[in-house]
Amino acid sequence: MAQDDLEIDTDALQRRMDGALNALKNEFASLRTGRASASMLDPIQVDAYGQMTPINQLGTINVPEPRMVVINVWDKGMISKVEKAIRESGLGINPIADGPLIRLPIPELNEQRRRELTKVAAQYAEGAKVAIRNVRRDGMDQIKKAKTAGMGEDDQKMWSEEVQEMTDKAILHVDHNLTLKQAEIMQV
Repeated sequence: MAQDDLEIDTDALQRRMDGALNALKNEFASLRTGRASASMLDPIQVDAYGQMTPINQLGTINVPEPRMVVINVWDKGMISKVEKAIRESGLGINPIADGPLIRLPIPELNEQRRRELTKVAAQYAEGAKVAIRNVRRDGMDQIKKAKTAGMGEDDQKMWSEEVQEMTDKAILHVDHNLTLKQAEIMQV
């Protein structure tokens, strides 16, 4: 029996859990909190040159003040397409073209919209938790396979506890980030 059949690749499991946490951070960054941020435009794709392209590949994005995002579109022919993509994105922002610049004034969020956004943040967090639990399940499956390959009960228990500890830490991290994001959204 090969010894590495009895080893669990916790580094790979940790990488996958970290991937779920990074995806959550990106989703949280795209949520509008009433403050301007360049990352809120990350999910928006523009039909440019025959393919869908992220806005940050069509111009320079700046945040000159807390309630304003400015996009300096490099190709003047793309301005109307970028404007249209922002309008149709569901962000609730009305772009204003000003020569090569597109100004995005960020409106104040009302109470109802803030509550909706906290629910969306909670859904993103739940998705991350599901992904983390799936990684945990894969780890536990590896342990079961190693058991049938001859892993002792003590080793099996040790690996199970390590995988569970990794999972608990990742879930705590998700909960902590969710609490921070919801506080940021509800802040007036």
